[in-house]
Amino acid sequence: MDATPQDSNARAYRWPRAWLALTAAFGLHVIDEAAHGFLQWYNPAVLNLRERIGWFPMPTFERQVWLAGLITAVLVLFALTPVVARGRRWLVPVAYIYASVHVVNGLGHLGLSAAARQWIPGVLSSPLLLLAGAWLLIETGRVRRFGQSPRRPDTLKEGIR
Repeated sequence: MDATPQDSNARAYRWPRAWLALTAAFGLHVIDEAAHGFLQWYNPAVLNLRERIGWFPMPTFERQVWLAGLITAVLVLFALTPVVARGRRWLVPVAYIYASVHVVNGLGHLGLSAAARQWIPGVLSSPLLLLAGAWLLIETGRVRRFGQSPRRPDTLKEGIR
């Protein structure tokens, strides 16, 4: 069954919307972590694991550096939204990685909260990361599977009827 132009247009809109939704969820997650003292939980946990097992690959952070890095990442990802909307194929693997990182991040917060039987900072926004990350994975799969770059319809020809 061939895709209709309407199917292509729907895909063209869903992929950047999914990207934007994940980026908004990521921004909210940064706010959630910063407001609830994530580093006050994270840094001691990393140091404890290093002490126990001798080597642990996660770094510790100073609040200003951590927050500046996350804010920069969110802004860059927001800035890439129009590029995603133009259907740049090089963003397909980037979108897979971006979504996967946040699905794992969301699952990590939820799993650690369940294991610790307490709210880990960032857990409140984790369901949003999971949902938005899953949506971006689905939409990226559709873009890849149909083998065509999504294109927005020409608003002068198709958008106003």
